[in-house]
Amino acid sequence: MKLAIGLVLVLIVAALAFVRLAPSDPARWHQMPESVTNRDLAGGAMRRVEGDLATLDASIRATARTRVLAGGLDQGMITYVTRSRVFGFPDYTTVRRNDDMLEIYGRLRFGKSDLGVNAARIDGWLDRIAQAG
Repeated sequence: MKLAIGLVLVLIVAALAFVRLAPSDPARWHQMPESVTNRDLAGGAMRRVEGDLATLDASIRATARTRVLAGGLDQGMITYVTRSRVFGFPDYTTVRRNDDMLEIYGRLRFGKSDLGVNAARIDGWLDRIAQAG
């Protein structure tokens, strides 16, 4: 019995370490769908809004546990990784400038449902920008 409990604990620690330490491949995550529309997904969200990429970038960079994975303002597309506070689950958000529109695509890496976290995060960024402007 102790061996089984020990094995389960080792597996849990290994899974949590994998989630927190697994590398994020920019070639896989620094991408956008062909078409971005305003909708919530089971594992993420999409938004298409008027706005300025530099302003949105500043708001995103000010978000806790968020870093740039790939891209930049000069490229017109940036992908960010935001990790959950407790377990460090990564969510990826890609923002692209398309003429005077911003296309935003947030999604989870692990699991099937993000319970609305990506939509809430994106909408929070957009609300902060609207209130500041």
